[in-house]
Amino acid sequence: MDGGPFITAALFCERVLEERDGVMSAIRIVDRLTIIQPEPPFIAAVTAVISLKQGKAVGRYALGLRPEAPSGLQLPVFQAPVNFDGGEGDRGVSVVLPLQLEVEEGLYWFDVLWIDDRADHQELLTRMPLRVVWQPTPAQ
Repeated sequence: MDGGPFITAALFCERVLEERDGVMSAIRIVDRLTIIQPEPPFIAAVTAVISLKQGKAVGRYALGLRPEAPSGLQLPVFQAPVNFDGGEGDRGVSVVLPLQLEVEEGLYWFDVLWIDDRADHQELLTRMPLRVVWQPTPAQ
């Protein structure tokens, strides 16, 4: 996208803290999850944080996060509304998406999508990797 929006951060973390002054902190940034349990199914809880600067983008859009399983299967898209009200191009928004996914062992890719429903258009902004590793617990 030539005029924006522009990504300032795209990451996974354990949780996000937001102070009274609006400043956010991503706690325990991860790109690898180790699941410690005896057997599948595995439920992964992780938070995605995507921060954008508007550039020349103005109006209401959606930000999408589309997971792709290690098998190549594309999973349903998580969406969040984004509103850029104009003004200076350095204004921005941060989208925090707490995710709970049933996962398998392997490498997941999450496509970050910029979605403009008015124009029936979506664009890939970046991809975020997340590796899931299974560490079985010893038999009781």
